[in-house]
Amino acid sequence: QVQLVESGGGLVQAGGSLRLSCAASGLSFSNYAMGWFRQAPGKEREFVGAISWSGLWTHCADSVEGRFTVSRDNAKNTVYLQMSSLKLEDTAVYYCAADRTASGSSIHTKHWEYDYWGQGTQVTVSL
Repeated sequence: QVQLVESGGGLVQAGGSLRLSCAASGLSFSNYAMGWFRQAPGKEREFVGAISWSGLWTHCADSVEGRFTVSRDNAKNTVYLQMSSLKLEDTAVYYCAADRTASGSSIHTKHWEYDYWGQGTQVTVSL
C-alpha cells in the first residue's frame, strides 16, 4: 500500500530553520508530483509548496515564498521541505501528499487534487 511518512518536525525558535522529509513507498515515486500542505487548529488545510515529478518545476505559496524550498530526490523516493526564517504563523501540522494526476510541469495547489497523504509532522515555532 502507499505510505508517505513525514519526519523532521519539532520545536524551533522564530527565525530558525527546519528541514522536513517525506519518504514514499508503494508508488512509482518519480511519476508523481509531490506537495506540502499545512494545517493549524481551526483552519483549513493550506498549500505550502509542490514540485513536479521531474523536479524541474516548483511552486510555493506567497506566504512562504523566499523562505521555503521544495526539493526531491527520486532515487531515495523522498521529497523535502527546507524551511528558513520561520515565523510564529508557520506553526502547523505539515503534510506531504502525492499527486498522480499532474503531468509534465503541472503543479496543483488544492488539497483535493492530491491522492495520497502522510500522517503529518508537527512544526511549532516559538518566540
